[in-house]
Amino acid sequence: MNLADMLSYADIHELSRIAHTYECECNGHSKNELIQSILSTALRKEIFERHVQSLDMEDIRFLNSLLFDQRNAFSMEELIARVGQSRFSKQDQEEWNPREMIIKFKKLGWLFNGYSQQTKYLFHVPKDLKKRFNDVLTKQFKANLQMTNEPGVYRDEQMLIVDDINHFLTYIAQQQDVPLTTEGTMYKRQLQQILERLSVQEEMVAKGAWRFGYGRKFKEYPNRFSFIYDYCYYHQLIAEHEQSLQLTDVGKVRLQEGTKENLAAVYRFWLRLYKNPIPNIQSISLWIDRLAGSWVTSGSLGDVLGKLVRPFYYDNSESIFEQRILQMMMHLGLIRIGEYEEKGKVVQVTKLGSSVIQGTYVAEEDKVVFMLDQHGTINNA
Repeated sequence: MNLADMLSYADIHELSRIAHTYECECNGHSKNELIQSILSTALRKEIFERHVQSLDMEDIRFLNSLLFDQRNAFSMEELIARVGQSRFSKQDQEEWNPREMIIKFKKLGWLFNGYSQQTKYLFHVPKDLKKRFNDVLTKQFKANLQMTNEPGVYRDEQMLIVDDINHFLTYIAQQQDVPLTTEGTMYKRQLQQILERLSVQEEMVAKGAWRFGYGRKFKEYPNRFSFIYDYCYYHQLIAEHEQSLQLTDVGKVRLQEGTKENLAAVYRFWLRLYKNPIPNIQSISLWIDRLAGSWVTSGSLGDVLGKLVRPFYYDNSESIFEQRILQMMMHLGLIRIGEYEEKGKVVQVTKLGSSVIQGTYVAEEDKVVFMLDQHGTINNA
């Protein structure tokens, strides 16, 4: 429902609180006058923009968590969890009350309780306000971006990851059985042979490097290949059986038919896998699509969007945005990355990438679940 519909279902006390927030001058005893006054004030362009621009970073993070969610209703518990995710600092934790932010959004007319018996304990964001929030934040974010011309040289890996999934499966088919260590990982010789076959070259993981959270095999394998391995494993194209890696029947059929993976399916899996350490990765991807249609410096894009990214153990917001998001989006063929001597890295969303990002939606609860055991190994939960 739109704001006008939600106001019509709100009781007079709630309308009075909203009218007070916007300093509306009207008859506080007339529901109709309150509604008309709120609509004419709250939706006025300069007033709406002023309220959005006055939000602090935690407010923006919370708002961002609601904007791209296709569901219409949220429980109080869900909202409290999202407010908690928007707070990166642990200072003054005892004095902090997440309900205060929810109350603030209610007073602004940005959150409403449902009107029926079944929905009265759920909260809704007016549909027309979602678009307004997006437009105002897009304008606000773009004002802080540094746009640039197309660089002379850039990396564009469109469809290479799809080819390399096929190369990986082909290698296993040719070997028939790839031996695994007692820890369930490939030996260096076989891993090196596979890495050399792939379109994008990666170095093997340095011994003792801190690595977990970004996939089941992230600890042992380099970033891109770790993702390819996990994709094949979770889609049951490969199986680990008695210390050997083998193609499944599904994997064999895939090779025999010569069909390659759908890029949208690969992107969807990345969202589901990476949302464990980066819960709002889907909204970050959508913002990159909105903001980087033309070439923009990676630094300015990171300054704007990095504040939405929560640190994950030893990975800070900056390194997550740069390495886990932008780098992987390039590997997925969603963006291209170039470099200027004076401006540093520059990025642009590809046409294919924009189409995939806009055409893909993963529900909040839809994620690949894995767990870290006492030895630091990631397994299926």
